[in-house]
Amino acid sequence: MDSEDQKRYALTLALLSAFLTPFMSSSINVALPAISDEFGMTAVRLSWVATSYLLAAAAFLLPFGRVADIRGRKKVFLAGMWVFMIASALCALAPSADLLIASRYVQGLGAAMMFGTSIAIISSVYPPNERGKAFGLSVSVTYIGLSAGPVLGGFLTSFLGWRSIFLVPIPLMAAVIWLGSTKLKGEWSEAKGERYDPQGSTLYILSITAVIVGFSLLPDIAGIVLTVAGVGVLTTFVLWELRQASPVLDMRLFRHNRAFAFSNMAALINYMATFAVGFMMSLYLQFVKGFSPEETGFMLMSQTVVMAAFSPVAGKLSDRIEPQFIASAGMAVAAAGLVGIAFFGFGTPAWTIIAVMAFLGFGFALFSSPNTNAIMSAVEKRHYGTAAASVGTMRLIGQVMSMGIASMFLAIYVGRVEITADLAPEFLSAFKPAFIVFAALCSIGVLASLARGKVRSGAGAQ
Repeated sequence: MDSEDQKRYALTLALLSAFLTPFMSSSINVALPAISDEFGMTAVRLSWVATSYLLAAAAFLLPFGRVADIRGRKKVFLAGMWVFMIASALCALAPSADLLIASRYVQGLGAAMMFGTSIAIISSVYPPNERGKAFGLSVSVTYIGLSAGPVLGGFLTSFLGWRSIFLVPIPLMAAVIWLGSTKLKGEWSEAKGERYDPQGSTLYILSITAVIVGFSLLPDIAGIVLTVAGVGVLTTFVLWELRQASPVLDMRLFRHNRAFAFSNMAALINYMATFAVGFMMSLYLQFVKGFSPEETGFMLMSQTVVMAAFSPVAGKLSDRIEPQFIASAGMAVAAAGLVGIAFFGFGTPAWTIIAVMAFLGFGFALFSSPNTNAIMSAVEKRHYGTAAASVGTMRLIGQVMSMGIASMFLAIYVGRVEITADLAPEFLSAFKPAFIVFAALCSIGVLASLARGKVRSGAGAQ
């Protein structure tokens, strides 16, 4: 099979998987009120339908990225798709809130095996001067999944029930498994033969789990204790990894590679500031504004359509222009959009909501693919799996922290009760400060993005 065939199959595999996971996440956001009605869940507990998935994905993505470097990226990717598909069926059949949350956790394990490996496979088959375009397409399809999710999720929830959201994508998952098993050749295990670090992996999983669970429980004392304990274990993990010849995460990538370190920091801050937008806006549009699930889906689509349209352009530009400038501009635009959302209220007209969400989507598009291009261009081939896993880890930890911030404000202003339209004033009291915090984080992220320096002139550039 020639290299062009490899590129085509690898990109197709990456694009299909890039559509599936965001489609699932964004469609579930629209279905949350229906899930809450069926199981009688509080607003804070409802957030765990999203958080449990993100927790598993964040905790296991980096260890699986290292396994992929050693054992083969395609092998780990396909195993992840199998787990994701089986977990989707379990979610659809869940008879209780606890089993739904548990099944979402298993689904997150499958996602952890796919997130990093799909990006690493693209980096393995595409030369450096073509990666930005490939990443741009991948990000664009991700946003197409995000765009389709609220609309299709709204219709599925209204006409077939929320469980159908987990069943409808299963044939596409089966198609990805077939394509990867029969058409894509190669494993791309540049670190083959190197030792795996089980102790470091265990420390990492425990630390990330403690920090995420603790953060989600703030401001309760249990949340503070768990968060502090998690930071302590994370410090132990870093010290352990610095002494390992074959670490699960090579800390030298952060210590001696400025572009890699600050690009990852920018990704973490960006997702901390932006992920909970879909969760909070879904509740706002349905409980405060009174829109139906279908109408909510169309309103949220304005953001993701803009993201899908401009991400390939931003990715291609980052092949020619230093990513720091494009990504930093995107972060600044996103910060301005978040400030605009903070002032939404009972009387905000629909056209204003659509316009601000579209503006926010433009900022996301400018940031995401150039930042990913910067991270992958700053490392050697043998670190592609780890670097791709770090991209996904920063994204997932940021997403969970974002949900934690949203949950904290809901706990303070609304309380741990089932959210209804009667609690709309209390919800808006939580809504505004949450988005002010998100905007402040994004503003700090601009500085981190600019601090990365030039990628192509760095020692790690390919």
